[in-house]
Amino acid sequence: MMKTYRFTIAYDGSRYRGWQRQGNTDHTIQAKLELVLSRMLGHSIEIHGAGRTDAGVHARMQIASSRFETAKTPEEIRSYLNQYLPEDIAVLSCQEAGERFHARLNAKGKQYRYCINDTGTPNVFRRKYVCTWPQPLDDDAMRRAAALLIGTHDFRGFSSVNRRFKKSTIRTIHSIDILRTNEELQLVFQGTGFLYNMIRILTGTLVEIGQGTRDPGSIRAVLETGDRQLAGITMPPHGLILERVDYDSRLIGDASALGE
Repeated sequence: MMKTYRFTIAYDGSRYRGWQRQGNTDHTIQAKLELVLSRMLGHSIEIHGAGRTDAGVHARMQIASSRFETAKTPEEIRSYLNQYLPEDIAVLSCQEAGERFHARLNAKGKQYRYCINDTGTPNVFRRKYVCTWPQPLDDDAMRRAAALLIGTHDFRGFSSVNRRFKKSTIRTIHSIDILRTNEELQLVFQGTGFLYNMIRILTGTLVEIGQGTRDPGSIRAVLETGDRQLAGITMPPHGLILERVDYDSRLIGDASALGE
């Protein structure tokens, strides 16, 4: 009998070309998962992720879904995947979901975290997960600027979508928390969804404000004009991690694997 399965997946994205399968390489998270799952089932299978993380971006709790028929229990599926997947990809849980559940289409929100070390001394043990910045940043100025981004706006200017992009670029950001944790400055973004490179550009804009090279009021100009050239730099991918994907618990049943 065909069933829908929901997977919670963690991965270190350092050596991958992102989540999405690509025609010119099998070195993506989706491709690795589909390869092992297809081997288990004896035929090709497609798996859908909640978000298409970019090359070098990590995930603590990516959600994926797929429909297939197997005699294996969800725990046996999880064990099989973890046995044959590369060591930098792990399936944290596998559960049956409602027949209509789709990891991407049913997602109602995401949380990302961007980590920066601005002490001037690199942390060699965190180098793959933290962006090292050469000077201290004014996190209070960054918080004041971040407040201008909260709410529902057209974020085209804070993304890398091209001019021919026809879908809506309106998104809602619920919160941006800027936290000091030991030697790191961490920016936590929660919202309904994010455009291509949106968090990395938002972070780059706030970093320029934090180092005093950009006026906080410039954020309004980017939102009003949608001009990417008015926004800040695109931060490197390795400081970014997808932390959580939110769903309506009525769609998926037990939401414990999502940290809700």
